[in-house]
Amino acid sequence: MAKFAAAFGSSHSVMLVCEEQDWIGKFPPSDRRMVHHDFDGELISYDDLVAKFADHAAPLVRPDAISKRWHKTQAAMDHMRDELQGAELDALIIVGDDQHELFPPYHNPAIAIYYGETIRNTKARTDLPADDWYHRAQQRRKEDDRDVDYPVHAPLAKHLIEGLTERNFDITAINAMAPGQSEGHAYSFIHRRYLRGHRLPIVPIFVNTYYQPNPPTPERCIALGKEIGKLIDSFPQNIRVGFLGSGGLSHFVVDEKLDQGVIDALKRGDLDWLARLTPKRLQAGTSEIRNWLVVAGAVAGTDMKITWSDYIPGYRTPALTGTGLGFVRWS
Repeated sequence: MAKFAAAFGSSHSVMLVCEEQDWIGKFPPSDRRMVHHDFDGELISYDDLVAKFADHAAPLVRPDAISKRWHKTQAAMDHMRDELQGAELDALIIVGDDQHELFPPYHNPAIAIYYGETIRNTKARTDLPADDWYHRAQQRRKEDDRDVDYPVHAPLAKHLIEGLTERNFDITAINAMAPGQSEGHAYSFIHRRYLRGHRLPIVPIFVNTYYQPNPPTPERCIALGKEIGKLIDSFPQNIRVGFLGSGGLSHFVVDEKLDQGVIDALKRGDLDWLARLTPKRLQAGTSEIRNWLVVAGAVAGTDMKITWSDYIPGYRTPALTGTGLGFVRWS
């Protein structure tokens, strides 16, 4: 029988593929154009955020402070890479979200599982202007010189699809990609940053965290994870399985209180606290916390505990926009 051997949570923000100089001073123009939500999930403008945080933002966004956080983040990702590669896994389930990479705007399944034999990450674009630093950074989650087909653990994926369907979860099953489609940033980041050079089969699970009207509630995400944990244990092959939640934490306004609350609840195994998270607060990139909740649900049926974690509040502008960058390992 399979063994649920390790679990992980990791941000996948574009900040994680940006260079140090990108963090220092390049985000204000792009963040000024974005839609933002305050700590209650209400819409708020960039200028209103600047005014709101005027009393204490300055030291947080000094170049030296931003540089220090960039270096700390690089070290955290290196550690996460070592944790993943050292776990001696035979398969890695990755739960992430799709942002119109596989699913078009008119088709957003609440939960989907990919069970093709391979999943493709496409070659990075080389036609972007030299000054288009943001989109050039996004391309670092793509391949260097050619499309790459990564292995999928199709038998485990089918086992999850069938088992979850029997347990009254409505699962969209996907076994192929259209020409030119890519696996999406929630998965390509893991391949490129943590699994580079390793042909570890994955099982991609998609949760619609971003788009109305059908994002699963926090409680439903936890319930999904609980059933996945049981199904890992019932898979008949003798393999070591890992489970990773990709995305989050708070963005695009960094909410340290929320992020630390989530991490502390994960350390306590407090599923009730996590289930009570307000969906209105889980908007934009903050919505990806749902992917971590799925993993938390799966871990709840084991004796695993968090053995390592790191958190960097990725402030990048005077509006204190950015990403709460989180990394967690259960074992």
